[in-house]
Amino acid sequence: MITNFLLDHSALVPVAILLVALVCAALGHVFARRRRIVWALAGLSLLPVFALTLVPTVNRIDGIRCTIQFAMPTLGAVELLANVALFLPPAYFAALATARPLTTLAAGAGLSAVIETLQALLPAIGRACDTNDWLMNTVGAVLGVLLALGTGRLADRRSQSGSSTGAMSS
Repeated sequence: MITNFLLDHSALVPVAILLVALVCAALGHVFARRRRIVWALAGLSLLPVFALTLVPTVNRIDGIRCTIQFAMPTLGAVELLANVALFLPPAYFAALATARPLTTLAAGAGLSAVIETLQALLPAIGRACDTNDWLMNTVGAVLGVLLALGTGRLADRRSQSGSSTGAMSS
């Protein structure tokens, strides 16, 4: 249903990615210093990842089917851009929670590779692996990590200005 809507309104996909990024940034800004909440948001943001990649479909695939290709997304490439949006929130919240951007990036790319491998090895779930999916998931993880770095810097500035203001008034 979501895919059909996005295919019918492909111009909205970049807007959806922007909205996902803005919602993540707003939540991250509010909860940047509350690690448990940020971890909970990271966990919740993984639910759509697993639902949209590993839940069986009505399609049946005979044998291992994996497409090896690499394409850069364009504004009309709904599936590619949707894969970017899918991995942005978990990478964002995990990077914010851990303050380890490279580890988070490696974990995001690794998780996507595991998902694509499972799709290839479990034809009963009716999903096929595609290297483009892995690449776009990794691009989403990169964007999430970069956004988390920016949010972390803003939160640091906010806490430094708050502590220096408090010290001056004491």
